[in-house]
Amino acid sequence: MLRTEPNIVVTGTPGVGKTTLSEELASKTGLHHLSINEVVKKHDIGESSTDPDDPNTKIVDEDRLLDVIENDLQEGGQIVDWHACDLFPPSLIDLVCVIRCDNKLLYDRLKGRGYGEKKLQENLDCEIMEVLLQEARDAYEEGVVVELKSEKTEDVDESVERIEQWIRNWKKDNGKEGGDVKAQGKKDEDDPMFLHG
Repeated sequence: MLRTEPNIVVTGTPGVGKTTLSEELASKTGLHHLSINEVVKKHDIGESSTDPDDPNTKIVDEDRLLDVIENDLQEGGQIVDWHACDLFPPSLIDLVCVIRCDNKLLYDRLKGRGYGEKKLQENLDCEIMEVLLQEARDAYEEGVVVELKSEKTEDVDESVERIEQWIRNWKKDNGKEGGDVKAQGKKDEDDPMFLHG
């Protein structure tokens, strides 16, 4: 089945603004915001952490998670919102947006969420060492991964605009401008892009 809409992963350290960007992008583009945290809760995928400093964390069964979302990814049009990206099959992912944030601002955001000192420091270290950015670069081809800043409202607006333009280009490059012509029962000759090949 050929996808008529791209799949985009929005990833980054907790607190950088993944969900804010994903929701705004879904609102502007009509793509589906696939919050992995919500999928994990809904399908009870994973076990509670045994870490006394972080008892609310779930250890996610990645194989079960992929089983649950595989059809959505194959269909396309998903904005996958999660703090990891390397488990998603590269053949089903068209763009990986790694959201970044200044450490002082990230510290304040995580402190505001009630993160304990150990969890707070782990996440700051992850951001400083660019762990998730490197994970994305290791898992996907160079042209698929983009780094975006999310420190103020203007950053989110700018990122949404950039991704909207990327989606338009993806549709043109994949012959999906206005939807899949064959799927609508039209012949190639009826497609205005047919002559421009």
